[in-house]
Amino acid sequence: MKFNPVAITAYTATCAVGRGRDALLQALRQRRSGLKRYESRTGFESSDIEPKIDTWIGEVDGVDSITLPEAWSRFDCRNNRLAWLGLQGDGFLTAAQAAVARHGATRVAVIIGTSTSGILQAEHAFRTREANGRLPASFNYASTLNNYSAPSLIAEAAGALGPTFAISTACSSSAKVFAAAERLMRAGWIDAAIVGGVDSLCLTTLCGFGSLELLSREPCRPFDVARSGISIGEGAGFALLERNAKAPVMLRGVGESSDAHHMSTPHPQGLGAKLAMRGALDAAGLQPDAVGYVNLHGTATRSNDPSEGRAVAEVFNRVPTSSTKGWFGHLLGAAGIVESVVSMLALEHGLLPGTLNTTHVDPECPNAVLLDNEMRSIDVALSNSFGFGGSNCSVIFGRA
Repeated sequence: MKFNPVAITAYTATCAVGRGRDALLQALRQRRSGLKRYESRTGFESSDIEPKIDTWIGEVDGVDSITLPEAWSRFDCRNNRLAWLGLQGDGFLTAAQAAVARHGATRVAVIIGTSTSGILQAEHAFRTREANGRLPASFNYASTLNNYSAPSLIAEAAGALGPTFAISTACSSSAKVFAAAERLMRAGWIDAAIVGGVDSLCLTTLCGFGSLELLSREPCRPFDVARSGISIGEGAGFALLERNAKAPVMLRGVGESSDAHHMSTPHPQGLGAKLAMRGALDAAGLQPDAVGYVNLHGTATRSNDPSEGRAVAEVFNRVPTSSTKGWFGHLLGAAGIVESVVSMLALEHGLLPGTLNTTHVDPECPNAVLLDNEMRSIDVALSNSFGFGGSNCSVIFGRA
């Protein structure tokens, strides 16, 4: 269904390359990656367990030194510390609070995508359980492990009282927040929305992807013929959507699909991806040739990249595309929002980032993969986010 463009009046991202838009933009320009080799006893692991994992990760510096304000101390866990750190970037929390004052608390929604949520907190609880197996009294499921924890913290901090919920559809989570916000606006329930996503590193994630043999032993190389898997990262990003407002960047369209091809493998011909991209174009009322850049999901696995490449090549005619996971890793539930920020930066600054670490594009990937940065003015960008189980989302942004 076609919908009216929605102004994005503020946005920010925090990931392994730094905090805020400027840090991300400079890392993209300098082609400076934030990935580092995983070592046990890093900030997100504090136990005697030393899993033998040979991979690279995108860890955000300083998360464990964050202290939540006393009013929200019950939310204290690494995932919420990362969310709090992200909220401070680019003055976003202040902008969100100002929007609540303008529109009224009940007219502002909070929609946050997350996948790992507070799983690390549960890991800590199990390590310190009592002799009879009972979890420690200090473990608060509702305000730490629960997926609703981050949205609740953010809503309280911003003073928003509108619809507040989490979306947890694996790696498409924080792309689908844009669609949910637009639907609430179209229904007349809200005038503004704080949308975003946060996911933090934990051993459950690393060991889980390791058991699937999807972790790369080198910094990930999306679409490269010699790619060997993903580099897991962590991050937080947010955007403020306001109806009847003006901003340099607008939300133009969103497309969603669920092909349910396989629990952990995409449809080989990218069926769900094609449906999502075409749905976004239809919603925006645009033809494929209007899109100047596609930020790919581009996980660097053997199966994802050809699937997405075939889908993109079928929908678009040689549009420039790239994956930016070589900078900060695969952020899982936060991938959609942080890569949306990359797309918005491309629109505002005319920077199309070439795919980092990739040197020889796999001929099985027929899309036009950028290997080097290009400076080019574009009016429309599309960002892809595809999750396990066939949950797909494409988001279109445009210059005002």
